[in-house]
Amino acid sequence: MKNKFDKERLLLGVSGPVIALLTAVVLTSIVLLASGKSPIEPYSIMFEQATFSDVQVLIINQAGMYYLAALAVAIGFRMNLFNIGVDGQYRLAAVVAAIVGAKVALPGFAQIPLLIVVAMLTGAMWAGIAGILKVTRGVSEVVSTIMLNSIASSVIGYLYLPEIFGVQVGNNKTTGVMHESGWFPGINMGEGVGEIYGFVVIAALLGVAYWFVLNRTRFGFDLRATGASESAAAASGVDAKRMVLTAMLVSGALAGLAGLPLLLGDTHTYSLTFPTTIGFQGITIALLGRNSPVGIAFAALLISWLEKASQELDLRGYDKEIAVIMQGIITIAVVVSYEAVRVWGQRRQQRRVGIELAAAAGENTSELKKEVAA
Repeated sequence: MKNKFDKERLLLGVSGPVIALLTAVVLTSIVLLASGKSPIEPYSIMFEQATFSDVQVLIINQAGMYYLAALAVAIGFRMNLFNIGVDGQYRLAAVVAAIVGAKVALPGFAQIPLLIVVAMLTGAMWAGIAGILKVTRGVSEVVSTIMLNSIASSVIGYLYLPEIFGVQVGNNKTTGVMHESGWFPGINMGEGVGEIYGFVVIAALLGVAYWFVLNRTRFGFDLRATGASESAAAASGVDAKRMVLTAMLVSGALAGLAGLPLLLGDTHTYSLTFPTTIGFQGITIALLGRNSPVGIAFAALLISWLEKASQELDLRGYDKEIAVIMQGIITIAVVVSYEAVRVWGQRRQQRRVGIELAAAAGENTSELKKEVAA
């Protein structure tokens, strides 16, 4: 009976996201029909784009940055923390790393690790402020990280002023071009196709490390236990406040890496055109991937595909905002389906426990009757 229930729960767990995606497609098609557009052609255009090698490179590169941001968010989620400040953390880390890369010139074997450490320390420091406020004053990390996002934007604007560390290039402000020893080598996919950022490999390795630490180490167990119940974790000897602060520091350190694939692999400088929404997309991707490194990878590729493939829609008479609508609907549908699966699983588990207890009680009663008869 146990195997039967487990198989049913696994089946629903797999079919839930599929149903959610189909629901998202149907709802988006309704929106297209309401706007007087074809509900089929936009999908065919976007799928066609995914077959082109240059678009595939763009999707993988974007997914690498989203993956790092989502891992940072997922660390917080596993601890029952909502680090909504990943956006400010990765941007501040990127600008500090860009300044260091432009001002310091070391051999490549030392320069790249230096920039990685600088980015991680900057992100951890910025997230640590929210962690300290939470464990010492009880300030919600949602409120503090939102405020820190705004403060980070102002700090960034100050740091790359021409009279501070910035370099004016026409109408654009930059931090200056980094020394070539800090450029992360990419994977050349051929002429006209482009390069896959080499840092994407680092992102994949960090996904493996994330899984191993959370599922195969004492620290990961303590983190998950504290996220499930601080009081229960404290009763087992875990310092809940220390775990909260540690989780925020680790989350910030991972967030600090989210901008490095682009910074070290392409732009080699921080400017006004540097992307500013990777952190918020990371929240969406972490939710879609259910904090699983594999699930996050697929979610990052899905969101990246929607973004990059939708750019062709403008040239075909469609609004590229269709992809934004699809992202929102997919996120809502998947989150709802996951919650439905969770509730269903709880009910099935309660029912199974009830059946097992009833069966055990029946066996005890039968044995008691035999003893009395004897």
